[in-house]
Amino acid sequence: MVEGGLALFSLSGRVALVTGASRGIGAALAYGLASAGADVLGVARSAASQGELHPQVRYLAADVTTDMTRVVEAVMAAFGRLDILVNAAGISLPAEAEGQSLAAFDETIGVNLRAAYAACRAAAPHMSAGGSIINVASIGGLTGFPANPGYVASKGGLRLLTKALAVDYGSRGVRVNTLVPGYIHTDMTAVSFADPERHAQRAKHTCLGRWGEVEDLVGAAVFLASDASRYMTGQDLVIDGGWTAKGLL
Repeated sequence: MVEGGLALFSLSGRVALVTGASRGIGAALAYGLASAGADVLGVARSAASQGELHPQVRYLAADVTTDMTRVVEAVMAAFGRLDILVNAAGISLPAEAEGQSLAAFDETIGVNLRAAYAACRAAAPHMSAGGSIINVASIGGLTGFPANPGYVASKGGLRLLTKALAVDYGSRGVRVNTLVPGYIHTDMTAVSFADPERHAQRAKHTCLGRWGEVEDLVGAAVFLASDASRYMTGQDLVIDGGWTAKGLL
């Protein structure tokens, strides 16, 4: 039998790669996995991380749309193994008055969906049984959000990509799941967070009556990365304060 209790959630001795790790959700997840014992390589395009990262988090500046093979090679050179991949890099390019341009749509798909697939392709051959891939989607991939079709399409596509890869990688014991956040307070949502009317409107959408914070996602990520979810793959884990559960109220 497997060891029970909190030991199930330990990531000691494991190596994680987290994209989008310089700020927001990615930074919180990188710190959280490191706090659970993992050695973490955090990746983002910006030249330096923002905020204080865990001592077990190394940082590498790279473009997730072009550099993931190089990034995985850097992980293997530094640690000799790769157990966890978290695809947290993402962008949102809302439409203008005439609608979202094709260029903006393509860029959003490229970062949010294509780059995640590239990361999975680069990482999976180095992952053995017990490995875990976590794709960070959004409730925007579960429901239709206005004026941002590229974001909705990319996050919906990421959810189904997760299921497809769970089928493909299951025979080697690698699990693939989707972490689905609700409305989270990050730089991406800072404008609506600061607007009293929109802030209240979004809080009212939830059962808990508040926005999510990046720290609200850490426990779910540790669960998905660890042996605590060892028989879970191809699934969505929705952390949205009850947004998608709420009806007419």
